[in-house]
Amino acid sequence: MAGYGLAYVALATKDVARAARVLGELLGLPRQDVRLGGGTAAAFAIGETALALFSPDDPFLGSGAKPGVHHIALAAEDPAAAAAQLTRAGFGVSAGAAGLPELDPGGTHGVRIRLAPPLGLGVGRSAHVERVDHIGIASADNVPVVATFCGALGLPLESQQTDMEVQIAVESFTSDRYGVVYHSRAPVPVGGLRVAFITAGDCELEFLQNFDPNQSGHVSHGSAGNTRQDQGAIARFVASRGAGLHHVAFKATDIDRTLAHLREAGVPLIDHKGRPGSRRARIGFCHPDAMGGVLIHFVERGA
Repeated sequence: MAGYGLAYVALATKDVARAARVLGELLGLPRQDVRLGGGTAAAFAIGETALALFSPDDPFLGSGAKPGVHHIALAAEDPAAAAAQLTRAGFGVSAGAAGLPELDPGGTHGVRIRLAPPLGLGVGRSAHVERVDHIGIASADNVPVVATFCGALGLPLESQQTDMEVQIAVESFTSDRYGVVYHSRAPVPVGGLRVAFITAGDCELEFLQNFDPNQSGHVSHGSAGNTRQDQGAIARFVASRGAGLHHVAFKATDIDRTLAHLREAGVPLIDHKGRPGSRRARIGFCHPDAMGGVLIHFVERGA
């Protein structure tokens, strides 16, 4: 069962036209209108996968859809045969809202997954983005996640790490005779995430687990983000919605240039310049309003 790629990523947005403008007009990704379920969706090739836009009340998503990353579709030329294989492996599989096989989220740690043939849009890239870098997923516990996605589903584990923000207190001892002595106390953690990257096609599934369950952190969309804020966003998401799909990240060629380009076009941002992120990258988030409630960010790194 190894080697699954992504057929598409379904985004539920309160403003399909606005989201399409960001992806197509501003980021320069090629658009094609595709048939999914009983209707037509705007789809954008990005790397080897595709982003498909839907309003939350679109029947293709099923009932109760909220703005955000709704589901991912693993690429299967024969979805029925793949569903049978996954059923034998112990996954609960049912017919989704559009007839595509859908895995029980209880067995995939909250991640909504369907099986679908590739959309056949080709490889898409632009001067601003090369591909999907990762799909961010809020996780309650990465240990069983790795067992399921790398064991039962057979996806490769790319890497794991811990992101931590700490505070360091510095004491000074000032004497008119002996001068000044500075002493640093031990770092005190104030927010963190345990992160697991699992490869699916040409991108990763990024599972983000709150490092300290007793810290909810603080989320401010009016200032640049930081590690503690990222932790707070994941903790609040899991508390309100449960574990599941959280955001989508694009691999950028020049993150500062792309963020400046979007800012000049009137797109609301959280980060106006790249800041340190996982895997020695620089990252920068757009405000969720930029995509009608879908959280996106950009990643600049060497590989």
